[in-house]
Amino acid sequence: MSTPVGIDLSSPPDGLGVLAFRGIDAAKFLQGQLSANVEKLSTGASTLAGLHNPQGRVIALLAVVRTSADEFFAVLPRELAPEVAQRLRKFVLRSKVVIEEVSGIYCVLGSADAAPAPDIATLAWGTRRLLLAPRDRLGEFDVADAAAWARWQNADIAEGLPQVNAATSEVFVAQMLNLDLLGAIAFDKGCYTGQEVIARAHYRGRVKRRLQRWINSSGVSLKPADTARGPDGRALSVVRVAPRPDGQEEILAVGNYAAVLEPVAETAPATEAASAEVSGPLPLPYSLPE
Repeated sequence: MSTPVGIDLSSPPDGLGVLAFRGIDAAKFLQGQLSANVEKLSTGASTLAGLHNPQGRVIALLAVVRTSADEFFAVLPRELAPEVAQRLRKFVLRSKVVIEEVSGIYCVLGSADAAPAPDIATLAWGTRRLLLAPRDRLGEFDVADAAAWARWQNADIAEGLPQVNAATSEVFVAQMLNLDLLGAIAFDKGCYTGQEVIARAHYRGRVKRRLQRWINSSGVSLKPADTARGPDGRALSVVRVAPRPDGQEEILAVGNYAAVLEPVAETAPATEAASAEVSGPLPLPYSLPE
């Protein structure tokens, strides 16, 4: 049997962390907090899910896996993990669930292998997988070099997978990040924080700003929360950035995506990054609503 290959997604400064939810009420608790239908997950199944504020804006994007009837793990940016855990603990009340950050116990590995490693929690991530490898079992994996991190980030952008970090937390309504197109929102489930706003945007079709893929060849480096400009002058709010070998950057950014653009209300901050003009949009593997 060949050694599984994994890309270490935990070690970089903007790497991934892990939360654990354990207890007989874990499924019910998460069902009332996240936008996906967590209660319906079978053991070993996973889903993307959003944690939102009352205005429907995304606090964090989580990849959630059910490992048993009473245990779930969630992968999210490590910089957000302590705050998200603390925030969720406020809603535990009498629920029998314990929330723990376990980023020091588990390493998140990215894998393109079709078959998961035995006894390792596996989460779907686009066409690839995330593996939760206990740190004392890392010797079982062939961990790719640091350059693989950039390739993984570029693959995320090519697949239209957003991420939320400290700079963009509570900035975007769920549909602006295409969470409805990625299976991270269940419109037929019970209540959760932000549901009213998210459902209203869905049923009334009022989402005019969406996540799209662009190329930054301006020479001005971008980062999440920066503002760029499309070739037609539209303002774009940067969500993800990944460097390319040719020195350009792949980005995911939110902006007006209508065929005929309406006047853009927001103006770019007077910063160097705001002067970056990007080209595109490039194709995504899913279609934006008309």
